[in-house]
Amino acid sequence: MPADNTEAIINAARQRHELTRAKAIQALRELERADATVTFQAVATAADVSRSWLYNQPDIRAEIVRLRATTQRPTSPSIPAGQRISESSALTREAVA
Repeated sequence: MPADNTEAIINAARQRHELTRAKAIQALRELERADATVTFQAVATAADVSRSWLYNQPDIRAEIVRLRATTQRPTSPSIPAGQRISESSALTREAVA
């Protein structure tokens, strides 16, 4: 009868899970310290884990969402107020066209 190594397999899985969590948390902290934009993809790449794994960790997911909201950069520069078209100007342009 083969030896029962179930406990050793469970312990190895736990250790692997904790190591993966530590890598993800460290990547989060490094991105935050570097003032980089925090996204699931950025954390996954930095920690060498999958995005789906990150989504399945409630505490890590919540931290990424929180940091993403505070570190997200605008995708394009906003138009200064003096250069924006006013509603009346837009209506005039439309009428002329």
